[in-house]
Amino acid sequence: MLASVHEVPAFISGPKRHLIDGQWVDAASGRQIDVVNPATGQVISQIAAGDATDIDRAVAAARRAFEGEWSRWTPHQRRKLLLKVHDVVLDNFEELATIETLDMGAPLQRTRGLAEWTSQVLQFFASQCDLATASTPPNSLPGNFLTLKHLAPVGVVGGVIPWNGPLIGLWWIFGPALATGCTAVLKPAEDASLSVLRIAELLAEAGVPDGVINVVTGYGIEAGQALSEHRDVDRLAFTGSVGTARSIVRASATNFKRLQLELGGKSPDIVFADADLDKAVPGAAMGVYTNSGQVCVAGSRILVQRPIYDEFVARIGEFTKTVRVGDGLDPDTQLGPLINQRQLDRVQQYIQIGGTEGAELVAGGKRLDELGAGYFLEPTIFADATNTMTIAREEIFGPVASVIPFDDVDDALRIANDTEYGLAGGVWTRDLSTAHNVSRGIQAGTIWVNCYGVLDPSIGFGGYKMSGYGWKGAKEHVESYLYPKAVYINLD
Repeated sequence: MLASVHEVPAFISGPKRHLIDGQWVDAASGRQIDVVNPATGQVISQIAAGDATDIDRAVAAARRAFEGEWSRWTPHQRRKLLLKVHDVVLDNFEELATIETLDMGAPLQRTRGLAEWTSQVLQFFASQCDLATASTPPNSLPGNFLTLKHLAPVGVVGGVIPWNGPLIGLWWIFGPALATGCTAVLKPAEDASLSVLRIAELLAEAGVPDGVINVVTGYGIEAGQALSEHRDVDRLAFTGSVGTARSIVRASATNFKRLQLELGGKSPDIVFADADLDKAVPGAAMGVYTNSGQVCVAGSRILVQRPIYDEFVARIGEFTKTVRVGDGLDPDTQLGPLINQRQLDRVQQYIQIGGTEGAELVAGGKRLDELGAGYFLEPTIFADATNTMTIAREEIFGPVASVIPFDDVDDALRIANDTEYGLAGGVWTRDLSTAHNVSRGIQAGTIWVNCYGVLDPSIGFGGYKMSGYGWKGAKEHVESYLYPKAVYINLD
């Protein structure tokens, strides 16, 4: 445990290297990338700037491990390893939470709160180690044939994860790889790699064999693209923007690798006139503001039924003004900074566009210069928005919500589904029939009723339309790391 929440973990100091084949190695180019604390704008560390050469080395190491001793580990051995990983990671979670806060800005109350979720996800994947068990289905062949069917690991898995929550995102790659007997090469975002690298150290401490887990840091255009194009990567999981996903889909054609894509969202959060506003107002607000709006499932289109529209707007405006923004190391902070100056500029541009297009700025909208050089922005609410406005069509990835009025259920669903995305949605109502009908009608992979943003790794989530494809969590996620194999045995 750290002596103080303000103590900088020793891990952060000094330049960081790639983890390849169990060894910490410099980038082949020798280049490094500065790591900036978004709460201060100050450089706190450096990471290696990997490129195609480093990816080649990591993939080769992962292939050797996949075909070597790791391929002979039993499901029981892999389960024991995952449970050991669980214990080692949880024992060091205070340090991990502090690293995540310093690296990407999320408040400590959020990063510390991920401990229980991490425990759940690791125990879930440990429980899935037996999925490859063979079955003997009956067949209709003439003669005397025995048929066996089982699931085999696909091989080397590549992962590219974003900067908005690497402490969570890496487990969607490492967890199923360890459970199924695959190996992995992970490329974290250049803006937030430190918690991933520290967990890589802990995985080695827990006994993960050399080469089974590899981490190459660097820019997406260099290391990420090389990983997505690599002919010896059998499966690639990507979380990020639609634009980058298009490049990855094209790159995957080199060997038709399997893809799992979790992309953007512009999720509707629908508040009906009978909703409990004491719950719906803060629930809908934090459904946008959590992690400073840097969440793919953010309910950034808040649809409110007309009879309560004015009251809701007034109340969410007042609530927004109470949200405490600050350095994530401050235990009272609810929202930290945006990840970098580029993202801050992007969000401020959307705020300007919202006003230009005729939406009413109810609260927020300003950079908090009084907090220093960090990338702090007030949470922001626009009223009198329409679904045709830019702020209601495009993913902002910041703490900005558009409040849109609607008349009835049909009108709500028309507006909710008038989007190219389909990641998530929310419903606030006391009426069970409305809850069922609207949750069925929203075209998205995850719907919350009278809550927002909760996720159980044993249930999982996924996208629809341009929010991607492939399921994260649950048995479906693990099975996507396996392929079916049938064996016919002539017993005559």
